[in-house]
Amino acid sequence: MFRPVLFYRRLGVAGPHAFLEWLVYVLLLPVSFLYAALMRLRAFLYRIGWLHVYRAPVPVISVGNLSVGGTGKTPVVDYLIRCCLSRGRRVAVVSRGYGSADGPALRVVSAGKGPVLDVRQAGDEPWLLARRNPCACVVVAPRRADGVRYAVDCLGADLVLLDDGFQHLAVARDFDLVLLDASRPFGNGRVLPAGILREPISALKRGSLFLLTRASGPGADPPLLPGPVLRCRHVMADHAIGPNGNSWSFAQLAKLRGLAFAGIAEPQNFFHGLEQRGLKLHQTLCFSDHTKYDGQDLSRLVAASVQADYLITTEKDAVKLMAARLPLPCYVVTMDVEFFETGELEKRLFAVIDAKG
Repeated sequence: MFRPVLFYRRLGVAGPHAFLEWLVYVLLLPVSFLYAALMRLRAFLYRIGWLHVYRAPVPVISVGNLSVGGTGKTPVVDYLIRCCLSRGRRVAVVSRGYGSADGPALRVVSAGKGPVLDVRQAGDEPWLLARRNPCACVVVAPRRADGVRYAVDCLGADLVLLDDGFQHLAVARDFDLVLLDASRPFGNGRVLPAGILREPISALKRGSLFLLTRASGPGADPPLLPGPVLRCRHVMADHAIGPNGNSWSFAQLAKLRGLAFAGIAEPQNFFHGLEQRGLKLHQTLCFSDHTKYDGQDLSRLVAASVQADYLITTEKDAVKLMAARLPLPCYVVTMDVEFFETGELEKRLFAVIDAKG
């Protein structure tokens, strides 16, 4: 069956090969040229001061990427929060809140005592970060400058992590951490809509440090990176969390037939990781990134689960299903990040943070 989303994703990552792919690519290319020109103009206007840039009185660290789709950003932000909290910092994460419900323009997900909004109001990633790091402040704001200002003035933050902030030039930052998927750092090299890039590759000159995610180990740096490069990989936990919060080994689940599902940018990476752990997946289901799991999604899940013994999904998906009545026991697998250059990211990051105070 033809799936437009998968077709477009394959075109943006690998480039055109078949006739239909070339036809679509050629039609989209002029729009990409126009979009790239507009993004260059926008960056230039910010650089010369024609567009206003808010400068916070505290260190601001941006964590972002050049491409659309998943680079494994959330585990990296989670790691940085823990690093900053361990240094005694009053950390605030300011996010756009993709996937959150309509509501006030600025929402406080956590004031440093855990989530005070539900996951639909907050968005899955901000809510998950707030739950995993209850001492951190988390603010959702479409205008990130308003969120940073509120975090500093009203929540007492002395350090701000700007989630997905590389393109948000309205906020000045002291450090720009840019994440790139090691397997496809630039896709086919084109900006939207003919490719997966949000900006031309030349925008990378704004980056302070480049982190290659999903790397297999130390290796040669990709070309075109104008700064220091570090590498990390995302590590799946060695157990799953059961419906009652208890741990289940993958060896126990391997005896049963599982239905794995995920509404993330790169679900196939999750499914492949489960199979590497020895699970027998009867079926896999892909949902759109940041899906809210409405009635139609749940009906699809129920229909697919007829011949399975259990469900298994990501932590990001599970938080949106806490109130749902699922047809089978649902197990959750968490992800962490592991750096190949141990301690180097913290060293470079805190050199900048400590210099500003």
